[in-house]
Parts: sequence; C-alpha cells; structure tokens
Amino acid sequence: MLLKLRVCFRSIQSRQLNPCLNLFRYCHFDSKLGSNSTNPITTVTPIEPQNNVAIFWDLDNKPPNSFPPYEAAFRLKKAASSFGVVRYMVAYANRHAFSYVPNVVKKQRKERKLLNQLENKGLIKPVEPYLCRVCGRKFYNNEKLINHFKQIHEREQQKRLNQIESARGNRRVKLVAKYAMKMQKYKNAVRDVLTPKVGYGLANELKRAGFWVRTVSDKPQAADLALRDHMVDVMDKRKADCLVLVSDDSDFAGVLKQAKLRCLKTVVVGDINDGALKRVADAGFSWQEILMGKAKKEAVSVVGRWKDRDMLERLEWTHDPKEEKNFSSVVNAFDYCGSDDTCDDDDTCDDDDDDGDADDGDCDRECGGFGGIFDEDDVDCKQKEAASAWWELNSDPEANA
Repeated sequence: MLLKLRVCFRSIQSRQLNPCLNLFRYCHFDSKLGSNSTNPITTVTPIEPQNNVAIFWDLDNKPPNSFPPYEAAFRLKKAASSFGVVRYMVAYANRHAFSYVPNVVKKQRKERKLLNQLENKGLIKPVEPYLCRVCGRKFYNNEKLINHFKQIHEREQQKRLNQIESARGNRRVKLVAKYAMKMQKYKNAVRDVLTPKVGYGLANELKRAGFWVRTVSDKPQAADLALRDHMVDVMDKRKADCLVLVSDDSDFAGVLKQAKLRCLKTVVVGDINDGALKRVADAGFSWQEILMGKAKKEAVSVVGRWKDRDMLERLEWTHDPKEEKNFSSVVNAFDYCGSDDTCDDDDTCDDDDDDGDADDGDCDRECGGFGGIFDEDDVDCKQKEAASAWWELNSDPEANA
C-alpha cells in the first residue's frame, strides 16, 4: 500500500515539474521534411539583379514621322525592356515639333476628306458601318459620325471637366472617381474620330505610352541642353544603369562618353548607321529594327556581352604602384640582410666561447654548413646545375648513375 502511494506521489510531482512532457504525448513532430511531409521545404532560386533603364528621346532631332507615335513609343519601350527594367521615359521638344504634321499624316487626311465627299454624294458606301465607340451607334456616313460625336459626347466631356474644375476638396475627388471611366472612354474614342486642332496628337500619344513629355522654349539647342542636363542628373544620382538615347545629334557624344566612364551601359536608336553616337555607344539600332522586333532579339546577345565584360573586369589584374613599391623594398631589405650574414673568403670564425672553442652556431650560420661539414656530392651537383641552363637536359651518364 505504501509503495502504491509513493508511485502516485512521484507521478503527480513529475507532472507538476515537467508540464512539457504532456505536450509531447499529444503532439507529433516529423523530423524528415520531404515530398511525403505536409510542409515541404521550398527551394528559392536567387534572382539576378536587373539593370535600371532610362529612355531619353530627342523629338526635335528624331520624331516618329513615318510611324504612328503610340506604336513607335510602345515598341521602343518593349525593346528597351530587354536591357533591364525601364524606370524613366522622357521626351523633350519645342512647340514646333508638336505642331508639325508629317507628310504621311497629311496624305491620310486628304484621302479621308475625299472619301467623305464621295460618301456624301452617295457614290461610295462603306462595307461596314462606322461605330461610335462611346455609345455604340452605327453610321454609314463618316461626317454624320463626326457631327454626332461633337454634338453629344464632346459637350458631355466639357461639362464633366467644368464640374471637376469648379469643385474643391472631397467633392472634387469624388467627381474624378465618378467620371474616370467615362473620360477614359471618351479619350480612346476621340483619337479616331476628331482631327487634332494642332499637330497630329504627338504629345498625347507619347503620354498614353507612358512617356514624360516636356516642352521647352523655342531657342536653338534648348531641347538638347535640357535633355543633356537631365541625363547628367540621372547619372549623378545613379538612378539608371543603362541609358537609351533616341537621337542622331552628335552633340550627345560627350554625354555618352561620360556615361561609359561611369560604367553605365549606352544604347543609341537612330537612322545613321555610321554616326558619331553609334561609334561611342555600346549598341545601336535603327527605327526599322525597333518596329520589326529585331532589336529585342539582338538585345539578348548585347546583354550577354555586358555580363562577360563585367566578369572580366572583376577578374582583371590591377596594378597598384604603392603596393609594388612596398613589396620591392621588403625584397631589397631581405637580400641585404642575407648578404651581411654570409662569410667572405678572408673572414674566419675566431669568436671563442667561454671554454675557448669557436662558436659553432655562428660559424654554421655564416658559412652555410652544418657544423662545418659539407657533402662533396652536393657540392658537385650544385656546380653542375650552375654550369648548365635550367632548360637543358642532363645527359651525363655519371650523374644518371
């Protein structure tokens, strides 16, 4: 009976002192985590850091006259994304570049005007009706579609803009959120229906593609100076690792050289194959290659060359004159100490110890021997090695024996 009480008392005491023992009874821990376990270990592959790309577009020198602005800007961004992550897209020009209408656009407008006249006279009927992209109405005459758009949708857009401009504070924020979808729908539709009053919509198309468009003064070289200052500012703040310049102006050669000195990658987009910019830059493409997608394919090889060059720069031997001077001084000091320790032919080891004998340790160190004992075979071998060059083979039968 006493033994039973003692066992019960010990079990109660163990539960009070070690409460974690009960936890292990009801918990199961799997030591092997693999494909059969409920919590497999996921292996995370390291992601290589990508370059930050900045696009600078000189619209005064290289406007997209022969291509639609939005398509050219979109293809340019797509090609630049092959070199890294596009962080900045900037375009500079004066007001003349935005008011200029290319000959291609002029021809298209003349053809559209002629078709409208024939449709009004009933000589030509379109195969498919013209569709209003705002309300969905169909018209078999382009001028009727234009009149409908101006009378209804353009007036509604102007009313919405007036309400937003007159509102303040929280009410203005609510109105912008309320009319956001309608205003965006109107902007997408007006692009194909109404003709811009000034130019051919270059600034709006570039903004729609994501570019930050800046208009400078009409002074000569104003756009070049502003674009050059912006590029230098980006290089100073280290905001980009790769610069993509859209221009054929040789005045930007100095900026590209400065970018290469700062270990930045440079790419030029222009139509002059042997221009000064393409000779300085790491890679160069034409507008035709950008639009056809050829530049995106060639960008893979360009990035591979950049990686190889960076790897070689890390492994390249660098010459440090200070370190070499210190090393040569240490070597000269070591040689000088060795020459002082050796014995000349006329010197004798006549230092005596307390017992009258010569100092065997000093003599051994100075004469190069061990206790004044030399091996004749070693001496003969050293003399033969000194007499013959290191690249000559020893064919002496005695030495081989």
